Amino acid sequence: MRIVIAGGHGQIALRLERLLSSGGHEVAGLIRRPEQAADLRDAGAEPVVLDLESASVEEVAAVLEGADAAVFAAGAGPGSGADRKDTVDRGAAVLFADAAERAGVRRYVVVSSMGADARRPGDEIFDAYLRAKGAADDDIRSRPDLEWTILRPGSLTDDAGTGLVRLGAHTGGGPVPRDDVAAVLAELLDTPATAGLTLELISGSIPVSVAVKDVAGN
Repeated sequence: MRIVIAGGHGQIALRLERLLSSGGHEVAGLIRRPEQAADLRDAGAEPVVLDLESASVEEVAAVLEGADAAVFAAGAGPGSGADRKDTVDRGAAVLFADAAERAGVRRYVVVSSMGADARRPGDEIFDAYLRAKGAADDDIRSRPDLEWTILRPGSLTDDAGTGLVRLGAHTGGGPVPRDDVAAVLAELLDTPATAGLTLELISGSIPVSVAVKDVAGN
């Protein structure tokens, strides 16, 4: 498969790029800064410099042309304010989905967040982040032309992955290594039957491949 990842220099995205490229897939990652390109090449991905905060739908669709799947893993990141949470975590996800539809890419996987809710109250930056993620998720779920899967990990850690997770519609809170998030994303991309599911993810006791097959009903 050819897979295009938005937010290609993110910590989860780089892990996913390594997994996908080592599995024989063709991977491209969208980045904002040219100096990030070497890291993507090291991960086996083709770097594409394109800022989703300023790009047009047509520009993004041109990158997605011919892809088999799109993964939205971009985020405004720590230290950003509420405005960028909206323009990146919501706006860029919607733009990327618009571009996927225009390019005819049906498979669309989103890295969201546990607790994402467009109606979440509160004035903290984290509240704005969860509102933006929730609004993006709501938009994606409304699109009949996309075979979407939304993944909502719990608290992300840099611990080494165990390959053992808990995955389901409602898992309850908990930590999960970024390694394991990437492994689940790779498995979701290989499991089209997970389309139409919003899934929470934390560390657990079930091997990744088994956990994904279970939620897919296989």
